[in-house]
Amino acid sequence: MIQNSMIFSIADKLENVRARIQKATISAKRLPDSVQLIAVTKTREAEILHQAMQAGLVQFGENYLSEALAKQKTLLSLCGEEDYAKLVWHFIGPIQSNKTRLIAENFSWVHTLERSKIVQRLNEQRPTQMQPLNCCIQINIDEENSKSGILLKEVELLAAEINSVPNLCLRGLMCIPNANQSEANLMDAFNRMAKKFEELKALYPSVDTLSMGMSSDIETAIECGSSMVRVGTALFGERT
Repeated sequence: MIQNSMIFSIADKLENVRARIQKATISAKRLPDSVQLIAVTKTREAEILHQAMQAGLVQFGENYLSEALAKQKTLLSLCGEEDYAKLVWHFIGPIQSNKTRLIAENFSWVHTLERSKIVQRLNEQRPTQMQPLNCCIQINIDEENSKSGILLKEVELLAAEINSVPNLCLRGLMCIPNANQSEANLMDAFNRMAKKFEELKALYPSVDTLSMGMSSDIETAIECGSSMVRVGTALFGERT
């Protein structure tokens, strides 16, 4: 009964988040299916992810490698190979050099590229039998000392490097704006991201992803052009 209640709770919250996304896309005069939803599942137990799968979620974003690998193993045993194969794993945390091989082997997406060294290591360590690793460049859009990412003016150089290697696929940009700013400043940050994204799209046909927007700012991000929102709290509640 507890498990069924949890599934219902996640399904209910998922319905609400999808409604927010749909309303925002309609308001922005965009197609309802133009925004992908990534469930941010860091610190959530594998059983919660399994319940999220049963509610209809298939794209999961993880920040911590060891935690993610443990959950992947548990989920495989819980749902079986056929259902597990439907999942899409996004690595959305900082990337350490000694973790690149396992990231390259176990994820379909990386949202946090910011260094040439990491680009080269992921390219070299991506198994050749797998599809190229989808990559977004992380932008420190508000130039915060506490945040990872590069500056907008540095995008072209790193983008060219990612595009030049065979085992990575340049898909777009990602940012985490300063949460403690006015709505006007937040919109300005998102709009600057969108402008750079359009410039990048004009250079590379593979670029189609603007990863920005979380539980508290889905609507603003979508209004400014986000194509992928990363949502945790609105789906699973506050972390304890």
